[in-house]
This record gives sequence, C-alpha cells and structure tokens, in this order.
Amino acid sequence: MNSFISSIITIFLTVPLFGFFIIYILNKLITKNTRKSFHKALDHSTILFILAVHFLLMTIWGRSFFGLILLILIVIAMVFVIIHWKIKGEIIFTKVFKGFWRFNFLVFFLAYISLTVFGILRSALTFTFS
Repeated sequence: MNSFISSIITIFLTVPLFGFFIIYILNKLITKNTRKSFHKALDHSTILFILAVHFLLMTIWGRSFFGLILLILIVIAMVFVIIHWKIKGEIIFTKVFKGFWRFNFLVFFLAYISLTVFGILRSALTFTFS
C-alpha cells in the first residue's frame, strides 16, 4: 500500500500537468462549471509545479535550489503586497494571496516547461556528442 501511494505521489510530482488535468476533471464533474474548475485546478496544482521545478533543478544540475525557490516566492509575495497597497491603499490578504498564488502558477508552469525542454535537449546533446 505504501508503495502504491508513493508511486502516485511520484507521478504527480514528475508530471504536474497530469495532476492539473485530474483536479480539473474532478472539479468539472462536481461543479459542472468550467471556469471555476479551471481556477480550482490552477490553485491546487501550483504546489505540484513548484515541487516539480525543484526536482527538475536537482536532476539537471545535481544540487538543491530550494532556498532560491523560497526566496523567489518571498520576493513575489512582497511585490504583490506592495503593489496592492499602492493601488488600494489597504491590504486585503485574501486578494493578495490569490493573485500571488496564481502568478506563481504562471511562473512555475513556464519554468517547468522551460526546464523540461532544456533537460531533454541537454541530455540529447550530451548523448550525441559523447
């Protein structure tokens, strides 16, 4: 049973798009609302993309960049709080967090795609020229 659970977790961490689509389909079946289902899938799969980027960085360069990822998350959060404060004059943390979390989805989704392509090309070139 433990092996099965760890296999499922591994699949979601190595292929977070699969997790995104599973969450989307389940929400779509429950809510019957495409837009809400998409947003819920986006919100819930962000952590999968963050962890996938971490593991891709470890695989490609052989060391952990988790501290750098945390630093990036903190800087993005600070920027969102400052921008929200400048525009609204007050900080509404639920709105700030929602925007921060969805922006992180965009950043880490693009990082995941970029690192995947880079890793494949690097492996292909290393195999070809060695």
